[in-house]
Amino acid sequence: MIWVRAIRQNGQYQSFTIKGHAEYAEPGEDIICAAVSALVINAINSIEKFTEDPFTCDCEDGVIKSWEFTSDVSKETRLLMDSLMLGLEGIQKSYGEEYIVIDKCKKDVPAPLFPGYLSKSKTEKL
Repeated sequence: MIWVRAIRQNGQYQSFTIKGHAEYAEPGEDIICAAVSALVINAINSIEKFTEDPFTCDCEDGVIKSWEFTSDVSKETRLLMDSLMLGLEGIQKSYGEEYIVIDKCKKDVPAPLFPGYLSKSKTEKL
């Protein structure tokens, strides 16, 4: 399962975290993972190329784990992030929460990090 967390406060995106694997198909043939990866990489590349908004990115072995904006973001970055979230929500709607879970939360409201906020029945499958 892929877990996504987008933190937004006062209309401003603060950070984005992603982890896991959809396990829809074998690695290299998993269309859900491919779609999610394409959306996330395109969002980061677009923010970097088309805006001047600073952010830090946590990547390991070519895998993007998270990024955090280091100041308020521009209208363009908000649009790119909204587009990313729309695409991820479309994947979730098409394939279901058994493959991708999206957690949108406010920075000032504590929310448990993955996978603890899932129901026990879902975590037992992991």
